[in-house]
This record gives sequence, C-alpha cells and structure tokens, in this order.
Amino acid sequence: MSTSTATTGPLRRVPVQGRSVARVQRMLDACAELVDEVGYEGLTTTLLAERAGVAIGSVYQFFPDKRAIVQALTLRNLEAYLQRLADRLTGEDLADWWDGVDAGIDEYISMHRQVPGFRTLHFGDIVDVHLLDEDRDNNGVIAEQLTQVLAERFGIRDVARLRFALEIAVEAADALIKLAFRRAHEGDERVLAEAKSLIREYLHAQVEAGQPAAAANPAGAS
Repeated sequence: MSTSTATTGPLRRVPVQGRSVARVQRMLDACAELVDEVGYEGLTTTLLAERAGVAIGSVYQFFPDKRAIVQALTLRNLEAYLQRLADRLTGEDLADWWDGVDAGIDEYISMHRQVPGFRTLHFGDIVDVHLLDEDRDNNGVIAEQLTQVLAERFGIRDVARLRFALEIAVEAADALIKLAFRRAHEGDERVLAEAKSLIREYLHAQVEAGQPAAAANPAGAS
C-alpha cells in the first residue's frame, strides 16, 4: 500500500495545495469524532461539514458521499496501523515471527483505545466487508499486509502458508477483540488475554506442523 493511499483512494478530487490537504484531514478527523458519537448510520455530510468547519460544498468537492469519507478514514487508519507495527518491529528485539503477530494484536488493541473512530469502524466492517478492497474482505487485506511485513522482517520463505495462518489468526483475534470492547469500554482484559493466548497457541501449532516453513529467528540471526 502506497503512502498516499489513505488520502487519495476514495477521493473525488485529490488535494494538491497545503490548505486543501489540511481541509481534507479536518474532514477525516471530524468523521472519526462523529462516528464514535452518532454511529455510521447517524453520520451525515451536513454534520461533518459543521464539525470540520467547512462549507458543505467543500465536502462534495472531495467526496461523493459519506461512505467515501469513511473509506478514506479507514484507509488512513490502516496506514497508521502498519506504521505503528513497523515501528514496533524495528524498535523491539523479537525472537520469532509469532511475536510479531503478538505485537500486531497489541497495536490493534491500542488503536481501539487511542484513535478516535477506530473502536466504531475497526477496518470498515460496519460499513462494508469490502471497504478496503473490492475483491477481498477487510480482514483479508489486513492478513495480506501483515504477511508482507512479517515475511520481510523475519525472512520467511513459505509466504503462502504464512498468509493462510494469518488469515485464520486475524479472523479469530478480530472477533475476540470486538467482544472485549463490547464488554468493557477499554476492553475486557480477560478476553484480550485469552485472545492473545489462543492466537499464540494456534501459531505455535502451525510452526510445529511445519506451517509456515520459515526460519524461527529473524533473517540473519545465528
């Protein structure tokens, strides 16, 4: 995913000048606040324009409808998530690739707690399971992105098997994390702990079964 995807994907018109870029970001910030307050169904372009402090014409200048605005916000969140994970993988000495998945779960939980709009939208399922990509469901996109990050970081050879294992892990973790945040505003710690334990045990089992075929340690480690 390119760096600009989060601000160009669903746009009707790509902002070029600094003021236009800032205006679009204000709209996305307003969207994040409003979906937490009124939900996706309650979100309107009129409310968004008022919250962002822009004319309604400015909204339609860049976005055809509220779905496109939410899509742009979701893509921005995906880019932020991948950057957070990359920083985590670079800054920590992780022994195995499933520790990288652990880090991915931690960042997903942190974004639920810290990023406006994320606990409501996640990666867009509330709107459309194909919001990130019309050919793949949202969790499939996340699994693909995680596969690329982990394969590069840990020198994993069998990328296809890694992708399959991560597709299962992402689906399971996503369901349990959503349950945790339905049960408690900051996430039920017992459910979150069980989610991480379940995913770790599953990934260990994949390694013991030879899936994915990969070096257990990061590339270049002795």
